[in-house]
Amino acid sequence: MILRFFTLLVAALEGVQATCGIDRRQVVRSFNPHRNASSNTTPLQVGNGNFAFGVDVTGLQTFSPFATMSTWGWHNFSLPDTPGQTSVNDFTGLDWWTHGRLVNYNQPNPAQSEISNWLIQNPQRVNLATIGLWFGEDDIAEDVLEDKSQKLDLWTGKISSFFTYKGASVKVETWADSSSDTVGIAIESELISTGSLGVFFDFPFPTRDKFGAPFVGVFNATDKHATVLESGDNRATIRHDIDDTSYYTSAVWDADAEISGPVNGTHRYTLKPSQGPNRIELSVTFSPTSNIDIPSFSSTASSSITWWGSFWRSGAFIDLSGVKSPNATELQRRTILSQYLTAVNSASSYPPQESGLVNNGWYGKFHLEMIVWHLAHFARWNHFPLLRRSVPNTYSQYLDSSIERAKLQGYDGARWGKMTDPTGRSAPGEINSLLIWQQPHPMYFAELEYRSYPTKDTLNSWDEILISSADFMASYAFFNSSTKHYDLGPPMYPASENTSPNATINPAFELAYWRFGLDIAITWKQRQNLSIPPKWVEVRNNLAPLPTADDAFAIYEGIPNMWQNTTIQDHPAMSAIFGLLPPPSSGTPLNMTVVRNTADKIRDLWDLGDCWGWDFPMLAMNSLRLGDIDQAVTYLLHPLFEFDDAGYPVGGSRVPTPYFPGSSSFLLAMAMMAGGWDGEPGTHFPEGWDVRVEGFVPGL
Repeated sequence: MILRFFTLLVAALEGVQATCGIDRRQVVRSFNPHRNASSNTTPLQVGNGNFAFGVDVTGLQTFSPFATMSTWGWHNFSLPDTPGQTSVNDFTGLDWWTHGRLVNYNQPNPAQSEISNWLIQNPQRVNLATIGLWFGEDDIAEDVLEDKSQKLDLWTGKISSFFTYKGASVKVETWADSSSDTVGIAIESELISTGSLGVFFDFPFPTRDKFGAPFVGVFNATDKHATVLESGDNRATIRHDIDDTSYYTSAVWDADAEISGPVNGTHRYTLKPSQGPNRIELSVTFSPTSNIDIPSFSSTASSSITWWGSFWRSGAFIDLSGVKSPNATELQRRTILSQYLTAVNSASSYPPQESGLVNNGWYGKFHLEMIVWHLAHFARWNHFPLLRRSVPNTYSQYLDSSIERAKLQGYDGARWGKMTDPTGRSAPGEINSLLIWQQPHPMYFAELEYRSYPTKDTLNSWDEILISSADFMASYAFFNSSTKHYDLGPPMYPASENTSPNATINPAFELAYWRFGLDIAITWKQRQNLSIPPKWVEVRNNLAPLPTADDAFAIYEGIPNMWQNTTIQDHPAMSAIFGLLPPPSSGTPLNMTVVRNTADKIRDLWDLGDCWGWDFPMLAMNSLRLGDIDQAVTYLLHPLFEFDDAGYPVGGSRVPTPYFPGSSSFLLAMAMMAGGWDGEPGTHFPEGWDVRVEGFVPGL
């Protein structure tokens, strides 16, 4: 009866199509991932942006300890007990000479190694629990299962898994609620009726590994944390205590079953159905507090069907199904799967971490220099409700701590951190404290929103953030009395993060982005008929010129042997000057010969083997603005820019897999192809491609 209800509900919702002629449902479902074995690194997931549940081929976390992660799930290890290093207030950082004065930077202090490391590692996200299938007293491996088959229905957010064990079939459905941290699970098998199939819940201890060992947590440190079970009729709650962190896992189920544990000195609990029906439905909700409402399995499934149907029908869309080209098919596959994965992993009330809600890259902290690559695509694809979950709220939340950071360093305004977390602290690190290209990001977001919502409310919601950002930018720029220009740095790191900070001055991309940011801040005041701070105009009009070498942009001014040395590695950020950014709206126009020469030299000379993630979409965006559409497609499908069978962007030796800036920047580049940009509206696909798009507006 329940299955029939869902079948009818899905059919009814699927009958509603987008207002244009694109059959979105057919396009989306043609790329449903299908697996016959578990992945070692990329689970299929259900989730809602603030919560995600990753599964192996059984539809649960039976063999692979994939993570169950949430926005609120953070933990602190105990503070050091070394005298003078027992409090975050004991940390002093390091002083660097900066334009003739000592400036304190949030960097690890060798004399305070313990509190320095504690601040880097804490807080970290936690794996809330592992939920898997219990096979009675059998201790089995995945290869014992036969006829394994698993499919993710992107249109409804359901994972359907099937296998046979000892000749009996097992079917598992996995769903996530759209508005709570709840996973819905239905298991159907004759093994349930014989009492030889159930569900286990296991709770790990957090790991200090910055990439999550291998995902999140360890299961053999049982004496370092505690769990307590409270059970009643068809329901149970398990409290997990880790140091000063406590949270609750609450479950309800519909069959006659009992939960017991922990088992043999572990933190594993087992839900064992009694002999009887061959199906059990359960919902599991995670929460930082007890006594919460637990959605039923049916309401969880219904919520997922409704939310995902709405997601796919709303916003912009690209249909490449009419193009008879494997390149088009692969672009479509990456587009569809990236939309699903960023909605699950990046549409959070905080900025996403670079590995999303899959594992704990960099302890689960988020990097504010990556926020544009992570989130700007939601604006270009007309999914503003997802963007507004975190922006501008994050900047408002971090405004006070960023103002304090700038003040302690002798600057005006707000200096946004880099590697941060819900506390607003910036984790100690030389790169963390000297990177600056995150500073104009608020201007980029504000302008994107104003293009679609040119209202007083938009102006007001961003005003204080832009004022504080621009005040710092004008204060940070140093007037060079010899050149009569305002310089950026030293000390600083450019986006490539691979130069000497004390030698890095006037990096090309950062100078262009500084001008862009001050232009937007000035325009913001003009739109409100308010006075413009003179310092903003003074700095904008007198920024150092973009540095060049061999008639192409240089990484920074005076870099030795540019285009002949090994520094041309890592992120080729100069391509963002005329890719991510539009042409400057004030001052000296871009020298297009230099822009084209730079694109050519990057293509021919840059060590693309040392690039990853957002580098390739950034290069594609530059190619699009230059009119080289075929080169843009080449970058987007570059062999080193890899997406696996389920659409996850592959990381590398220096970044975790998955590396979600790759997904979101890919979507940003595809939005440029489909929606154009200022002065170049419309589509920009290879000649002869029959492409249908809807819902895009030109970008910057």
